[in-house]
Amino acid sequence: MSVYQALTDGLRHGGPVFSAWIGMGEPQIAATLARSSFDAVTFDMQHGAIDFAAVTRAAPLVLAAGKPAVARIPVGDFATASRLLDAGLSAIIAPMINSVADARALAAFCKFPPVGGRSWGPGESRFFSGLDNAGYLARANSLLPVFAMVETREALAALDGILAVDGIDGVFVGPADLSIALSGGALMDPQSAEVEQALAHVVARCRAAGKTPCVYAVTPERARALAQAGFAFVAVSGDGALLRAAADSAVKTARGQ
Repeated sequence: MSVYQALTDGLRHGGPVFSAWIGMGEPQIAATLARSSFDAVTFDMQHGAIDFAAVTRAAPLVLAAGKPAVARIPVGDFATASRLLDAGLSAIIAPMINSVADARALAAFCKFPPVGGRSWGPGESRFFSGLDNAGYLARANSLLPVFAMVETREALAALDGILAVDGIDGVFVGPADLSIALSGGALMDPQSAEVEQALAHVVARCRAAGKTPCVYAVTPERARALAQAGFAFVAVSGDGALLRAAADSAVKTARGQ
């Protein structure tokens, strides 16, 4: 079974798939976390200090460790999504998908015809899939999930329409940005009552549509709660936060604190 099939099977059965979240540009960090207990590794190209070249250097190390490599692309950079899929990425997360038109544009770049208009050029992707050209063309659309981010009032209002777009395999919620949007910029609280209500709504609508609910969790404890709430793909904290937490724990233990 390829790493791509393992990811889609895990999501299809409801997960939870727990992913590391990479913002640092050093490929060895992703490789190290891929050899840990995480189920996947996600690269944050929107807010992280990691670009296309760094992701394409790190992704094969993640895949070689037998873990899926996922990327959150910069806002509106759908052409990069296609290049990342060619380079071996297992799934795409796209921020600020606020309408059905946005979702269709995203799917057009990520899926082969007849679903989209992705052009042919798989390199590492076809290699890691274990498929020949014909097999890859036939199966890539179902093997490589595409997730639209829900982080605004507009996206929540258009949720059912976004989920209905052929080629959109689920949605990924950014609770921090969603809390800012829902409060009109008054606060950043990823666990506010309004956000909790929105999260439950997303899970319910995804399940009704047969699509995958995904989310970011700032702490491992929050990740566990969100998985229990029905999210199938949960990104846990960030590489910098994990490094600081592990370092603080090690020093406190060493000092007997």
